[in-house]
Amino acid sequence: LAVLIATPVGVATAVYLTEYTRESVLTRIIRFGADALAGVPSIIFGLFGFIFFVIRLRMGWSVLAGALTLAIMILPTIVRTSEEAIRAVPAALREVSVSLGGTKSQTVARVVLPNSLPGILTGVILGMGRSVAETAVLIFTAGSSLLMPRTVFDPARTMAVHFYILAREGLSMERAYGTALLLIVSILVINVVAYLLMFRVTRKLR
Repeated sequence: LAVLIATPVGVATAVYLTEYTRESVLTRIIRFGADALAGVPSIIFGLFGFIFFVIRLRMGWSVLAGALTLAIMILPTIVRTSEEAIRAVPAALREVSVSLGGTKSQTVARVVLPNSLPGILTGVILGMGRSVAETAVLIFTAGSSLLMPRTVFDPARTMAVHFYILAREGLSMERAYGTALLLIVSILVINVVAYLLMFRVTRKLR
């Protein structure tokens, strides 16, 4: 859910920075903010999510509060990688599209984004990997309920949080190690599937 929220926002921001605006104070502030947020510890995002989403917006510990906080955390990664991927598209491709009568939006949608898709997917994969293994953010925002959430407004417990709680209590280290192994395998599977999809998309573009 966090990736679904952060990806369109991040890609749209990258497109705006590279295609629809010139270098200015605003663009430098956005880039500086993205770089600064990328280095902020996850527990700070967790505290922000707890204060803003859980308490201020009265969402309580919920899947939605956790997803929104994770989306904010991985957004800088997606923005910066997408921006670099879009900048790597040769200017000649844009010029050819415009010379054939394509508008700015058509050039972006049909030329720039398809050619920068592998780099954009790389940023999405990095964000996904970070969000799957995150613990501090979700303890503060999603809670640690053992019950399966029925809606996005219910609390939940991810595998990373489950492992942390089991390891901290020390009552069942076998289950903690099993959870850790399952988490590692899940991350590997997600990355392999994502890279296979990226390879397939890249091959089609060629």
